Amino acid sequence: MSQSLSRALTILGLLGAEGRSLDQLATELGVHKTTVLRLLRTMEADRFVRHDSDHRYMLGSRFFELANHALEQRDVRTVARPHLAALNASTGQTIHLATFEGGEAVYIDKFDAKQSVRMYSRVGRPAALHCTAVGKVLVSARPRAEQIEIAEGLTYTPFTDNTIDTADRYLAELELVAQQGYAEDHEEHESFVNCVGVPVRNGAGDTVAAVSMSVPDMLLDHAQVLATLPDVLATAAAISADLGWGPAPETSTPEDKTIVKGNR
Repeated sequence: MSQSLSRALTILGLLGAEGRSLDQLATELGVHKTTVLRLLRTMEADRFVRHDSDHRYMLGSRFFELANHALEQRDVRTVARPHLAALNASTGQTIHLATFEGGEAVYIDKFDAKQSVRMYSRVGRPAALHCTAVGKVLVSARPRAEQIEIAEGLTYTPFTDNTIDTADRYLAELELVAQQGYAEDHEEHESFVNCVGVPVRNGAGDTVAAVSMSVPDMLLDHAQVLATLPDVLATAAAISADLGWGPAPETSTPEDKTIVKGNR
């Protein structure tokens, strides 16, 4: 690596921490101010750095553009896969990743449980919006007007006795999901399966996917599945961090509220 390039990269690293004056940069690099100024002017011409009225230098808009492009190029499935695999390995349960595409929640990755019991879900298939945890998470992140449009357009197929069956109940459920930061499928899609799902966010904070864990009730009951929520939240947080999202606000957990069975 050339000396000039090395110094320029060092400057960018320093400015990424906080703004600095020319004197400070020269001191930290251990070179003459004219050398630093020449590098700064080159980078400023390409908008990698800028300076304010006090002649303090900081990162420029071009740097942020490139950073955003780099994040956009990181496919959520590729980024999520090692984290999903780790959650599957540590729990032994079925793990899903889904995205919202063309008005549907679509499974884009799945790790099967280590037990012989297999879920109905398949990669590439849509997930029912009204009775799956991933469906609820993804729709709850849409604008309210779109939520209403979706809710009014669903057929509410009654897969089980617990399946949400009206638009009003579904919209109330979406409000709850958005408030608490996770969704449940309490034997709503399959009568013997409980599930929890949480959002995955990109660098802008937008929900771009949902992670869920599904468990047959012969292995874990409803309360035991809810107890796995911290692990699912941690997995989604790790994926989100890799996509550029910072620390999320503290999320309430089942212990913080009374869970009403049968209406999720």
